[in-house]
Amino acid sequence: MNRRPGLSARLKLTVSYVGFLLLAGALLLAVVWAFLLRYVPDTTQYGPGGFSPSRTDLTRAFTPAAVTAMIFLLVFGSLGGWVLAGRMLSPLTQIAEAARSAANGSLSHRIRMRGPRDEFRELADVFDTMLHRLESHVAQQRRFAANASHELRTPLAISRTLLDVARNDPARDKGELIERLHTVNTRAIDLTEALLLLSRGDSGSFTREPVDLSLIAEEAAETLLPLAEQRQITLDVTGERTPAVGSAELLLRVVTNLVQNAIVHNLPIGGTVRVHTESLYDASVLWVENTGAPLPPELVPTLTEPFQRGTERARSDEHAGVGLGLAIVQSVVGAHDGTLTLTPRPDGGLLALIRLPVTPRASASTKATRWLTGDSVPSPD
Repeated sequence: MNRRPGLSARLKLTVSYVGFLLLAGALLLAVVWAFLLRYVPDTTQYGPGGFSPSRTDLTRAFTPAAVTAMIFLLVFGSLGGWVLAGRMLSPLTQIAEAARSAANGSLSHRIRMRGPRDEFRELADVFDTMLHRLESHVAQQRRFAANASHELRTPLAISRTLLDVARNDPARDKGELIERLHTVNTRAIDLTEALLLLSRGDSGSFTREPVDLSLIAEEAAETLLPLAEQRQITLDVTGERTPAVGSAELLLRVVTNLVQNAIVHNLPIGGTVRVHTESLYDASVLWVENTGAPLPPELVPTLTEPFQRGTERARSDEHAGVGLGLAIVQSVVGAHDGTLTLTPRPDGGLLALIRLPVTPRASASTKATRWLTGDSVPSPD
């Protein structure tokens, strides 16, 4: 934005300091004149005690001294005000330099202002926190774009290879080619739909309405019951009516992703998946836990990263995911002002716990506080 040039804040503060100092000096001189000189008679008196100056004599002697004092205040106030204004605005200068660096693309710069806490230090700390989150978000988006490009390129490259083989070998079985192309195309469509759903969750562009998490959990379990039976997994859904506010479609996808993830990444035979919903204080709680192989604690934070597939999570069967299941869950839950907590079970498997507000959040500050602190939720056991 083009703005007309103006006075700097330092010069404005200096002028303000000088103005107030001169005003204080003028008031002091006015007080001396009003409450002292006006009681002096205006005639010169000579008496046995000597010479008594009149008001005119005192005024002639007082005026040069007053002018000298005002000039001194002007000079002293200008120099002192300029120095004090510079010291007061130095933190703001550091913040401006950091903001300028961030605007030029350098998000790694931090102010790290020292000294006791005041308004400028608090502003610097908030700015450093903002830069840290922004840098993390930009890095995550770059990784996401690179991984998405790679994931989308793979099925397209396979399709081109299959078509090249068919073109070079006209006698090749067309049915096998069509089936393989259908499989590759289906995976590409699933990946694209997952990307669109993830983008929708990040933007928060959906209609909020009253929903019941218990009904959503039952619908997701009913949809995935054949998969659980095929893998000989016991699927148990319990809980009470759990009201929440959000998109029924997106929340159904969240629960479906969690339950499918719990079924697929389970014991080979005889595993269990438990789904439970309940209302707890001012939150609606849904948790999904499953049996399975023990998960290293350092792996858990990466489960919600897009396209991150641990060795134990990578699948090659018909239910292979695209690496966006838990990333979609976290994105949609965050868009609903909720929290997702993943905890490895001591005996193996994973506990995924979702907390959603019963009513929409009143303000952005409340949302930020809940995201930063979170409420303590007892263990479902």
